[in-house]
Amino acid sequence: MNRQSLIIIALVFALGAAIGYGWFVTTGEQAAISEADVRAIVNDVLDERDTPLANATPIDPDAIHPIIENYLLANPRILQQMSIALDAELRAEQRVQTKVALASLNDDIYSDPANIVIGNPDGDVTLVEMFDYNCTYCRQSVPDVMQLLAEDPELRVILKEFPILSEGSVDAARVGVLVAEAPVDYLQFHTSLFATRGTVDREAALTAASDVGLSRVNLELELGEPRITDVIQRNYALAQGLNITGTPTFILGDEIIRGAVGLDVLRAKIANVRACGSTDCEG
Repeated sequence: MNRQSLIIIALVFALGAAIGYGWFVTTGEQAAISEADVRAIVNDVLDERDTPLANATPIDPDAIHPIIENYLLANPRILQQMSIALDAELRAEQRVQTKVALASLNDDIYSDPANIVIGNPDGDVTLVEMFDYNCTYCRQSVPDVMQLLAEDPELRVILKEFPILSEGSVDAARVGVLVAEAPVDYLQFHTSLFATRGTVDREAALTAASDVGLSRVNLELELGEPRITDVIQRNYALAQGLNITGTPTFILGDEIIRGAVGLDVLRAKIANVRACGSTDCEG
């Protein structure tokens, strides 16, 4: 059922409830009802929507449908207004749910020992990115994150391997976990792998890792270690807990930001977190 249908049903409920409350009486003739009357009815029902209408008069569809139709034809914008209100309510509910989920998984997000931290490790704002090396939009986001790090000395960035697009992505992520453990330039590995032409797989990742000074043979010997699997599994579990299903996904303050939203959006949200503790200071 689409949203417009739900809105019409809600209006039917409001008008039906109005009968029970004595707002108007149907006697075989259509009752006259003004826009102000309907708004009062809707507001009244919304205020008491959790209260059963035990004494409501049964609704006669033949009587009520023409009234609804006539009203909506005369006031078509009411559907738009109700849709906007519904969107706002749903967004508010989603923000609350997101805040609760982020709070419950705070340690998994920010304190996982396998977190790949770049930028200022003691920065005052932390931007988390969950990524897949074969994600086109992740590739597009790399310059944005690099620019943020270059211009913001107080920014900490946490990178989390979240390989979901292919088996090659999983293999590359396993190599990435090993590179992050080693005393080498992880950022060089990260950016060079995203610059790789074609599919990023085990071979591409091993080549990028050897370019930063790691032994290809040693890496291959360690790729199957349970600890590597555990790191990726923890990231999968975190994503499930936060209802994250795509890449890139950023976590910033009290918001989960889905997709490659661009440098300006990320910059503005970071500034808001500093200013008011939320990515949306007006919300």
